[in-house]
Amino acid sequence: MTLRWAVALLSCLGLVALAGCGGRADDGAASRRDVVAAFYPLQYAVEQIGGDHVKVTGLTKPGVEPHDIELTARAVARVATADAVVYLRGFQSAVDEAVDSQAKGRGFDVAGSARLDLAAAPDAHEGQHPSRASASDPHFWLDPRRYAAVADAIAAHLSSIDPTNAADYQTRAKAFTARLSTLDAEFAAGLKDCRSRDLVTGHTAFGYLAEAYGLHQVGISGLTPESEPSPSALARIAATVKDEGVRTIYAETLASREVAETLARETGARLAVLDPLEGLTDESAGPDYFAVMRANLQTLRTGQECR
Repeated sequence: MTLRWAVALLSCLGLVALAGCGGRADDGAASRRDVVAAFYPLQYAVEQIGGDHVKVTGLTKPGVEPHDIELTARAVARVATADAVVYLRGFQSAVDEAVDSQAKGRGFDVAGSARLDLAAAPDAHEGQHPSRASASDPHFWLDPRRYAAVADAIAAHLSSIDPTNAADYQTRAKAFTARLSTLDAEFAAGLKDCRSRDLVTGHTAFGYLAEAYGLHQVGISGLTPESEPSPSALARIAATVKDEGVRTIYAETLASREVAETLARETGARLAVLDPLEGLTDESAGPDYFAVMRANLQTLRTGQECR
């Protein structure tokens, strides 16, 4: 089913006109802007900055791995009727396609403000698709400073589509980025003095965090959890773990832990869980971004043996 056909079908059934799809009248607040956010960190930022002036719909449901989601016809209809669609081009192909076909002129790509300048090593995981190997790391929100830059950009975009409430968007963004600055300082202090600087993770999601705080990421899988390493790549990672005295290997929420568990077992390392915060689940260590990030910090301090 093509995106255009799906939207046409919903229109024929009369669903697009319903408040549940179209957006603004379902809660009696016709002045609220209807904003669709592609996945959790973007949804959270829009909610924090938009406040009562926006109605936010997330395209990625809790507990769903966001990299390769498929959009339902109803989700596509939300994209087609929203005032703005906040997304990260290149991260979710289904969202890119929906924006291109249904939300021209209303999509807001945060990639530029996120400064996506890290890439997976092209020879790290033989056998994965070349575009996967060379793609930019999308996980900017794990560096609070990059996340703050995106938050400012979101505030500017909301101000452009809703100038009446621009001052409030800017005020709320300032408060949000101040909290991110505090979080950044906590990470910098907490990871300043650690026995191990090698960060062995389930997939290559923590590059920006590692770069920000002086760690060296060794990803078991590539930029997406399903891109499993080849046997030779896994052997090299195991050798690194042994040679560098790495004592902790990190699995993740929303992804299989099998390879990380195997590597930990074969190298004698302990297994801990880091959350890449692509979405909240029942396993998340807190109810929101800040709580989970602080839980990640404590996990890292223990795993990297920080003072």
